[in-house]
Amino acid sequence: MPTALPLSGDQLAPTASPVIASSSLPGLLIASLIMATWAISLTLLLHTSPSQQQPLWMLLAVCWQTFLYAGLFITAHDAMHGVVTPQHPTLNRFIGSAALLLYGLFSYKQLFKAHWQHHHHPASPLDPDFHDGKHKNPFAWYFRFLQRYWSWTRLLALIVAFHIMHLLLHVPESNLVMFWIVPSLLSSVQLFYFGTYLPHREPAGGYQNVFRAQSVHRPVLLSFLACYHFGYHCEHHEYPHAPWWQLPTIAKRGSA
Repeated sequence: MPTALPLSGDQLAPTASPVIASSSLPGLLIASLIMATWAISLTLLLHTSPSQQQPLWMLLAVCWQTFLYAGLFITAHDAMHGVVTPQHPTLNRFIGSAALLLYGLFSYKQLFKAHWQHHHHPASPLDPDFHDGKHKNPFAWYFRFLQRYWSWTRLLALIVAFHIMHLLLHVPESNLVMFWIVPSLLSSVQLFYFGTYLPHREPAGGYQNVFRAQSVHRPVLLSFLACYHFGYHCEHHEYPHAPWWQLPTIAKRGSA
């Protein structure tokens, strides 16, 4: 394992975003749109007739729902940084908690602590999202990443929720698997690959900044579709109080 760069509190102190909005309204509207779109889309998909589902349609539906699941987690992530509704901390925390419950019955309090540990000790032995120094390939790293947040209690709760939706709400099991379980799992791969592996894997020449991260600059639309601009990862670590939708602007200003 490479030696961690010395990280001081001053080096990791949040930098004021050069473009952050002064109002809570944009963040609240964007978070509400993502969560509402996810809920409506999932409801419609769960109640489609399996006999009417064509392979291409199912593929597109799974990809769409995977993207929305990632959006739920990104919304919760922004809440952890206090930027969904900056002027209303209680509402901000409520939205983050709700997004994580919808995503997979995760605890906001536990993930909040782990995520800020990641920001204070990025790509180091103290980073809960980092590999163990031996399993650096993306597959082993991903499974280690999952193990960190695994909970048998949460799995049991998800199994109970599955059977409630099937037995009491009469949702076909195939729909629950294809549109509820599969997109959630795929979104975890998406979030890991674009938000952890690519930004924090060690470059050939070693880490070049205190954040031990690198950005992957893509066209704005592709960056959004890949993982809600999480490719702008240096910018996120430098400006942790900037919402995801401002990261392309910050990156553009930084390169100007």
